[in-house]
Amino acid sequence: MTSTPASQATSGNERTFLQGPRSRAFELGYVFQVAWQFIQGFRSLHFIGPCVTVFGSARFKEDHPYYQQTRQLSAEIARLGFAIMTGGGPGIMEAANRGAKDAGALSVGCNILLPHEQGSNPFVDISITFRHFFVRKVLLLKYSFAFVVMPGGWGTMDELFETLTLIQTGKIQNFPIVIFGKEYWHNLTELMEDMVVKKTISPSDLDLVLITDSPEEAVAHIQKAIDQFGLQRTPHPPRPSWWLGERRKS
Repeated sequence: MTSTPASQATSGNERTFLQGPRSRAFELGYVFQVAWQFIQGFRSLHFIGPCVTVFGSARFKEDHPYYQQTRQLSAEIARLGFAIMTGGGPGIMEAANRGAKDAGALSVGCNILLPHEQGSNPFVDISITFRHFFVRKVLLLKYSFAFVVMPGGWGTMDELFETLTLIQTGKIQNFPIVIFGKEYWHNLTELMEDMVVKKTISPSDLDLVLITDSPEEAVAHIQKAIDQFGLQRTPHPPRPSWWLGERRKS
C-alpha cells in the first residue's frame, strides 16, 4: 500500500471543497483548518516588524537580469529598515530574500504547499508554509508597508491586482506599489491606460502604482510614502506572551 504525499492530499482536499456543497462536517472541518493556518501565520509573523513584500516569478534563474535586479533592489529597500517578505520559493522570491540577507535584514518566506513540492529557498530566516493561497496572500499583505512587483506570471498578476483592489477600495492604507520592469509590463501599462479611457477605473487609480526600471526611483518612492503617511519603520515591538509559548524572532 502506497501513501499519498501531504501536498497531494491537501490539493485533493481543496479541490473537493471547491466542487460545491459538501457535508456540514466536511465544511466545518475545513473552516477550522483555515483558522488554524491563520493562527500559525499570526504566531510566526507577529514579531517580524515592518516589512516590504516582493512579488515575482519563481522561474527566473540566478543568472537572469531580473533575478539580479531583484536582489539589488531588495537590499536597497532593506537598508531603509525593513524586513523583506516573499512567497518563500525560488526565482524572484529567492533573489529578494537573498538581497535582504546581503543587507543584514530579516528575510521572511511565506511558502505554499503544492503538488510539485515547492520548497523554501535557502535565504529565509523565518519560513512558514501554507496550504491555501488565500491564507498566504492575506499574510503577505497584512504585515507590509509597501509592495514591489517584479516580472511574473499568473500568480504575480493575482497578487498585484488583489493588492490594487484593496487599496482602491480603501480596505488597506494607500501603501506604495512599485511595478518594476517597464518593458516586461508594457502591455499591462497600455491596458491600464485603456481602462481609464473606457472609464472602468479612474485616472487617479493610475497614481496607485509607480512603474519604473530604476532601483533608485523605486526606493525613493517608498521612502516618500513612508514620510508622507508617517509610517513608523521601528515601532515599539510587541512583547511575546510566555503563556502562549511565544518567543521573539531574530
